[in-house]
Amino acid sequence: MSPASSLPIVTLTEAPPDDSVPATAGIHDADVDRLFGDGGALSQAVRGFRSRTAQTEMAKAIANAIAGQHTLIAEAGTGTGKTFAYLVPALLWGGKVIVSTGTKNLQDQLYSRDIPTVRKALNAPVSVALLKGRSNYVCHFHLERTLQNGRMTSRDDVGNLREISRFMKTTMTGDKAELSRVPENALIWNLVTSTRDTCMGAECQYYQDCFVMKARKEAQQADIVVVNHHLFFADVALKETGMAELLPSANTIIFDEAHQLPETATLFFGDTISTSQILELCRDVLAEGLSHARDGADWARVVAPVERAARDLRLAFPQDVVRLAVNQIAPSSAFFPALVTLQTELQGMVDVLAKQAERAETIEQCRVRAIELGNQLDAWDAATDASAAVPEAGQEKVLWVEAFSTSLQLHQTPLSIAPIFNKQREGTPRAWIFTSATLAVKNDFNHFNSQMGLWDVTAKSWPSPFDYEQQGLLYVPHNLPQPNSPDYTDAVIDAALPVIEAAGGRTFLLCTTIRAVNRAAERLRAEFAQRNLPFPLMVQGEAGRTELLDRFRAAGNAVLIGSQSFWEGVDVRGDALSLVIIDKLPFSPPDDPVLAARIGALERKGLNGFVHHQLPEAIINLKQGAGRLIRDESDRGVLMLCDPRLISKPYGKRIWQSMPSFKRTRELDAVLAFFAAGSAHPAA
Repeated sequence: MSPASSLPIVTLTEAPPDDSVPATAGIHDADVDRLFGDGGALSQAVRGFRSRTAQTEMAKAIANAIAGQHTLIAEAGTGTGKTFAYLVPALLWGGKVIVSTGTKNLQDQLYSRDIPTVRKALNAPVSVALLKGRSNYVCHFHLERTLQNGRMTSRDDVGNLREISRFMKTTMTGDKAELSRVPENALIWNLVTSTRDTCMGAECQYYQDCFVMKARKEAQQADIVVVNHHLFFADVALKETGMAELLPSANTIIFDEAHQLPETATLFFGDTISTSQILELCRDVLAEGLSHARDGADWARVVAPVERAARDLRLAFPQDVVRLAVNQIAPSSAFFPALVTLQTELQGMVDVLAKQAERAETIEQCRVRAIELGNQLDAWDAATDASAAVPEAGQEKVLWVEAFSTSLQLHQTPLSIAPIFNKQREGTPRAWIFTSATLAVKNDFNHFNSQMGLWDVTAKSWPSPFDYEQQGLLYVPHNLPQPNSPDYTDAVIDAALPVIEAAGGRTFLLCTTIRAVNRAAERLRAEFAQRNLPFPLMVQGEAGRTELLDRFRAAGNAVLIGSQSFWEGVDVRGDALSLVIIDKLPFSPPDDPVLAARIGALERKGLNGFVHHQLPEAIINLKQGAGRLIRDESDRGVLMLCDPRLISKPYGKRIWQSMPSFKRTRELDAVLAFFAAGSAHPAA
């Protein structure tokens, strides 16, 4: 599809007056007006569609950016209809389009629901492909190997493997999202999917049937390719190392949920190696050695020193959870000698694998993986020596370690992704569209711009069509302790209980830490039982996110407690959700080594790390959490922000002013009256 391939789909207007700006050669703003207007193609074909000025204006801005191959930052408030606002120009005038969104769930929604709806409404003859990371597709080779060697450890694994084996006989895509009977987080998926390290590539006997290869081929040929941010940046990172392009080149790239990009890009432009990867390699070396070269070595003795060295590296930190910059690790720590030991033992395993590699392709693959992991360890170790030197501008990296209960990760994280991302945008001329409900702080895009390196580009904002002043109330209770108080979560629950009761349940309690989630759940479970309150309680971690949300909607009077994964990408419309409680302002933890390094870099430039980074980041996250409450014109509810710093700190005003324009109160009686009025006079 060429950039101007609307052809007979839309009847175009006559040439515009001299002072008008055409969206493309032959495509004018009037065409967008007609498509989105009352009686237009969308209103005729989409049930419940209503013309919205903000949506139409946003679509015009995107059409113009596509026509001129420009970059556009487009913030659109909740309810604007931003998905249709970018899909219509993309399908009609975008040429080859990549649409990247924040999660696989949103990706599936775009591919299965939104794009087919718009394509049908416009009668647009475009082909569409869905492309996910390889871990989402069942691998024929790894499924067969797992069926043969039976490495299952539980009854669930056996049952799930049977379901996957049946699924493979009927599926056309191999996408595990199609097999809802096997939970997405089931451990069996690790044994029946491939990674970049464990893929046999063109040497695989199943290469012609490979679902990953088929999906990539379809993406190369499609007009519209739907990906997620993780896949997009994984591809960019691979191209940085000289690998072939994973995603096809495109005329237009659209990032939905673009506020997530800085964090996702940082993850992929950095480098991480984990002791878990090394232990997984050891398990595969043992299995492949015994299968194909049993007489070649004492395989248990080959892997044992490497496993021991990997575990000793983790045990260099006795605490359960650790996040330390490399310069915070004491020189006398056991960590540095343990790292040298692991490098030495891993090289010893490589030497053995090299002698046996010709016995089987899978042993050769283990050798290559071991070399790559050794190179990563060596690079991290070498970077610790170089970290004292002053790096070139744009090349700064933060070296840090992160310990979990059973594993240790070594990270090299770029201080800024802006130089790397700009390098990608300097290539083939194309349109870049960045859209989200939360990109600006009080209509100021500087924070997002500086993170992504998007200077001198057009940024526009369109307000939500919702009447927040009539639909919602913002409540900050009196007399809460400081958020660092040991009894803070209990104080939040004490303040929240009468509000939850007045709301009839129908509550999201969003916490900034898992510890707070667990304490809140413990308290509410006891209080509901003691007070005989009939509200079902749903807690993050007790089931998958999708299952919890389905149960929440079905119950109609439930209370759901969650942390970061429920702050965004969650849409509960109607009466099931009438109260959103946020326990604290979502500032990043102060012990985060990357955050500390970024603040240090800002302060060396004479800027204030809190004002220019931490505060805008917290406001954008808070706007996401607050956005869960009002999802429709008929929704009505209370946003309860429990952090006293909103009132006591000078920066509180900036936060207030960035929130939706709810009426505000500090009085519980006003909240109770709001809910009483709602039950007496339901919103139309």
